Amino acid sequence: MRNPSCHRCITSVTLCAALATGCPVPFAQTLPSPDPGSTSPAAIQAPTPSVAPLQIQPTPEQLGDSMLAQKRYQAAIGAYKNVVSPSADTWNKLGIAYQMMFNLDDAERCYERSLKLNPRNARVLNNLASVYDAQKELSSAERYYRKALRLEPKAPMILRNLGTNQMAQHKYKKGWDLYKAALALDPEIFGESGSPRVDNPASVEERGAMNYYMAKGCVRAGQNDRAIVYLRMALNEGYTNPKKIQADSEFAVLHGTPAFEQLLAAQSEPKAAGKL
Repeated sequence: MRNPSCHRCITSVTLCAALATGCPVPFAQTLPSPDPGSTSPAAIQAPTPSVAPLQIQPTPEQLGDSMLAQKRYQAAIGAYKNVVSPSADTWNKLGIAYQMMFNLDDAERCYERSLKLNPRNARVLNNLASVYDAQKELSSAERYYRKALRLEPKAPMILRNLGTNQMAQHKYKKGWDLYKAALALDPEIFGESGSPRVDNPASVEERGAMNYYMAKGCVRAGQNDRAIVYLRMALNEGYTNPKKIQADSEFAVLHGTPAFEQLLAAQSEPKAAGKL
């Protein structure tokens, strides 16, 4: 596998805490003190010696989970490597930590180890697919997303990721249909997430198309401010123009809002100035 160049993690990274299990906070257990009502000479003549609390130490996996939740990925990797008999879940979490460190080769290796122990884990299949997407191996990524969907056909994140994958392959209608399916299940699917995300397509045209359809998805989810952000990116990347946006019925709800009108006016001003 070649060394890829990641632009962003797939997201946000905001990914990973939702996939990590919580780590119990170590607590102190104190030994019982002598009965304060005792009248024995020893209790009266001398203070009771202080007893050091017994600390219950977290396991390496619990420590790794805590580090992963805190986004301390290098520390999480070190902790997971100390797990004596890693489970499928352990390998998945180790893969996430590597992926958040932009080490896609080791992330791929860990996800594959996880799938050997549990080949029917849709979440791990999705994570492995996101690695292939980031490496621009789009057909391999699509294959694993579809495997994941066969196991969990109503998983919004998988539907969203496959939709982005289809956009990157210029299959815009299929991608938009997948986005709509994801939105129907989770209206917040275009918001921030902690799990691994698909990297943006490489070319400006592909990024513009994806941002345009992401804007449509946000409008459907009632996230109008976020939709305008995606429209601005689509305009800046040259995928669309103000007339096309105004003519698209999906954006009718934005008409008349100050931010939307300012966006279109800002795109038209340079052209108007050029005619003077």
